[in-house]
Amino acid sequence: MEYSKEDLMEAKKQIWGVGENMGTEESKKIWEENAQFWDNAMGDESNEFHREVVRPKVTELLSPNPADYILDIACGNGNYSSYLAQRGASVVAFDYSKKMIELAKRRQSQYAKQIEFCVADATDRKSILELKRNRAFTKAVSNMAIMDIEPLLMAVYELLQESGIFVFATQHPCFVTLTEKYMTPHSYYDIAIEGQPKEQIYYHRSIQDIFNLCFRAGFVIDGFYEECFKTNKEIPMVMIVRLKKVKRDSLK
Repeated sequence: MEYSKEDLMEAKKQIWGVGENMGTEESKKIWEENAQFWDNAMGDESNEFHREVVRPKVTELLSPNPADYILDIACGNGNYSSYLAQRGASVVAFDYSKKMIELAKRRQSQYAKQIEFCVADATDRKSILELKRNRAFTKAVSNMAIMDIEPLLMAVYELLQESGIFVFATQHPCFVTLTEKYMTPHSYYDIAIEGQPKEQIYYHRSIQDIFNLCFRAGFVIDGFYEECFKTNKEIPMVMIVRLKKVKRDSLK
């Protein structure tokens, strides 16, 4: 059973875009213009898709607890950061949109002691490494915002403590890519929510490309889910991956 066009459109309206060029000035400008719209749309609790499809399994694999120091990657308006803070974790959350971080700080002001919001570029290894603090992160998370994945994986590996974990969710490469190509990495422009000011950049990689980059960075995969949407229980729209940091020498 295939997803109906209506289901695909409804999910697409709610999924954060995944951009090949999220680090470029062009894409930054897009998200500066989309920031207020997205903050209004996602609110304090995110939307139904995130709450019902993405968040449960991400949280299960992440298993946040009060001892955790978590890096929230491409945090948007910070609603998942606040979700982690409510569970006692300390969080460093970043986005490359200055406007989005301003909105996140305003919306999540009650958690200012637990969440440090920063502007950083998830496509730039050096920019991410500048988030290094006096203690290593126990965990990292990215909800529907995997971008230029290789420098991100390399930087997160360096920022995590030994045996630290990184959980990310992304739209399923097999079933939700909005073009007909699967094996060839490519990007395209589209909307996620009807009425947003600017089209965002979506980026597609095959599962083997994504996983091989994870292995190359020094991670092993020790948790994996494919999550469906609404009544279709056979075709997943999201894949959720847990990576564990291991010593690179052990992978040889």
